[in-house]
Amino acid sequence: MRPFSIAIPDDVLDDLGERLRRSRFTTPSAAGWTAGVDPEYLRSFVAYWADEFDWRAAEARLGGYPQFVDHGQHFVHLRRDASRPPVLLAHGWPSSFLEMLPLADLLDVDVVIPSLPGFLFSELVDGPLTRAAIAGAFHRTMTESLGYERYFLFGGDIGGVASSWLAAMHPESVAGLHMIHGPFPADFDASPITAEEQAFLDADEAREEGDSGYSAIMGTRPDTIAAALVDSPAGLAAWIIDKLRDWSDCGGDLESRFSRDDLCTLLTLYWATGSIGTSFRQYLDWPMNGKRPAITVPVAVTESSEPPLDLFPRSIAERAVSDLRRFSAPGRGGHFMAFEEPQLVADELSAFMREVG
Repeated sequence: MRPFSIAIPDDVLDDLGERLRRSRFTTPSAAGWTAGVDPEYLRSFVAYWADEFDWRAAEARLGGYPQFVDHGQHFVHLRRDASRPPVLLAHGWPSSFLEMLPLADLLDVDVVIPSLPGFLFSELVDGPLTRAAIAGAFHRTMTESLGYERYFLFGGDIGGVASSWLAAMHPESVAGLHMIHGPFPADFDASPITAEEQAFLDADEAREEGDSGYSAIMGTRPDTIAAALVDSPAGLAAWIIDKLRDWSDCGGDLESRFSRDDLCTLLTLYWATGSIGTSFRQYLDWPMNGKRPAITVPVAVTESSEPPLDLFPRSIAERAVSDLRRFSAPGRGGHFMAFEEPQLVADELSAFMREVG
């Protein structure tokens, strides 16, 4: 294990600036954001990224968080209280460890924030990037790299699902699991589906029909789209910003949840590491995931308010786990809840960890 500092070379930043200033923008297909990222917003954002954003100031802020790399795995490690089990905070896509920093600042236990394999400074694992493989990388970081015997897990999206696999694979090490996207059972065969569950499943299917284009191409032709995004920072911004706006609880106003500096910091990290293509790997390898084993550790759910998860019923989580300690739907905070509502999440996570001990 070695200490790690983010230090993007000047020539990379100079090249980025030149590319941004030469960006070309598409003709709008429809008004505003109806057909994707609003080209006028993108034009304004790219100009800010090129000429007003101060990467070195952002880099200095990130340098205040101790970071390490071990076995190709990048992570932040904050030491707070070694007398209590630590917590691992796991992000999803199209996110990064940055999402978890506001939450980490509010916690009073040791905190570990890994970058998912293939994201930013973390290398891909050997073999398919399944949820079990991600779980294995997380477990190795917590036990072999850092020497923790028991720990808590928190996450959403890919990180949350990988954490649920980790809880199922290593219940002896996992003190508890907290998710913002409620866990699904391996199947619904145990009992008939209720009307409330069916309403959610129908809404989930309808949402998928209108929001699956990105995952379809990343899961079937990732290298094709990655070739464009790794070469065009404006294209990279459009691909990621589209999802940040659509999935967050921002009411259509992206910058009510993410400042331009926050967005530029995230995008600069993706650009400088050239990792947008490897961040797609878990989509390509999705068919290689098996059925997750049963989750027997204590579980808490603070459900995201993003559609259709605002309809997610407690009973589905109860099908997936045997020890559901907490279930709440606060009605605010979306896909990136740890960043959008850090105090809310910190309160819920801290209460859960105190309860479980």
